[in-house]
Amino acid sequence: MSKIKKQWDIISDEERQSYVSKIITFFAEERDEEIGVIAAGEVLDFFLENFTKPIYNKGIEEAKEMIKEKMDDLSVDLDTMKQKID
Repeated sequence: MSKIKKQWDIISDEERQSYVSKIITFFAEERDEEIGVIAAGEVLDFFLENFTKPIYNKGIEEAKEMIKEKMDDLSVDLDTMKQKID
């Protein structure tokens, strides 16, 4: 049986199993609720579907800002290395 992977489902099967287990443990320990594998999978799917794009986009924006700062620093360094013409 082949599994249809959704666009937002960016984790491997092994990671998925691990996260589902962590969700089950969280509900048991923090909320004193017992949920099964299917419910935990639905919780995981909800978070993946709704939060992966904003988190990814935030990472891209932070990377762009860091690169901009490094380029500004490089520009200043190159300007200080210029030979003065008298």
